[in-house]
Amino acid sequence: MLSPGSRPGARADFFKGHGLGNDYLVFEEGEDWVLTPEAVRQVCDRWRGVGGDGIVLLLGGGGEEPRRLRMFNPDGSEFERSGNGLRILAAFLARRGSVGSDPFRVEVGGDEVELTVHANTGSLFDVSVAMGRARVGPQAVGLDPSTLDPEGRFPGPDGEALDIVPVSVGNPHLVVLGQPPSEEALHRLGPYLATHPALVRGANVQLANMEAPGVCGAMIWERGVGRTTASGTSSCAVAVAMVHRGLQEPGTITVRQEGGALSVTVGPEGDVVLRGPVEEVLEGRLVGLPPAAFR
Repeated sequence: MLSPGSRPGARADFFKGHGLGNDYLVFEEGEDWVLTPEAVRQVCDRWRGVGGDGIVLLLGGGGEEPRRLRMFNPDGSEFERSGNGLRILAAFLARRGSVGSDPFRVEVGGDEVELTVHANTGSLFDVSVAMGRARVGPQAVGLDPSTLDPEGRFPGPDGEALDIVPVSVGNPHLVVLGQPPSEEALHRLGPYLATHPALVRGANVQLANMEAPGVCGAMIWERGVGRTTASGTSSCAVAVAMVHRGLQEPGTITVRQEGGALSVTVGPEGDVVLRGPVEEVLEGRLVGLPPAAFR
């Protein structure tokens, strides 16, 4: 998670899109309401609010590059980046005509990444994001290495030794290998690993398996969110972990999740490009937020 700081304001108008069921709300900076933790939780609530796996806030009008962003989890916390959130932001900008087919840069979590809208057919967008160079190892994700056994395995909740690959793609991930993905395993290991005290900032968790050359599968538990049908940065982490362990060759890897498949290209030096569909859901305007959410 990012260090607590002042909470920005936003306009009431929003755009909602999803990448394989992983949905985000895009707001522009403004004066209509303040993204307090309480307000973010209410807006992202699927019964009492609009509903979403997070919020992407476009700062300063979003005209000059790099366009600056901040991102918030549905539990109200701020986080570094989301691959699907970035791609949904690109769809929003394309929808209003602010970007075309040329690559453009955004700044989020202190890093710059490059986005490209390759195609736009009605409400469906084909979007890629160059995530930069991934890093692997305990230091990359803020994991206390003394927690690991001599073989580099992590202690599981039931005393088992978990085969994990710590991966950072601008945010922290623990990719779990050797555990057949299942609902039981995900709900047992996901919250345990995501909030483990050996991690400085928590981590997103993936149960990953090799399916075929160039294809792998994953189930995902996101920090600050919980179980999700898909995740862009998690897909990147899984592909990087597979290449790091020699289970996949560098190149384009299809990562299959419950919501569908995303394409991740891993270069020989660990540079990562994520590509897949984004679908527009709706545009709307917030009403009825609690007084604490307003200036």
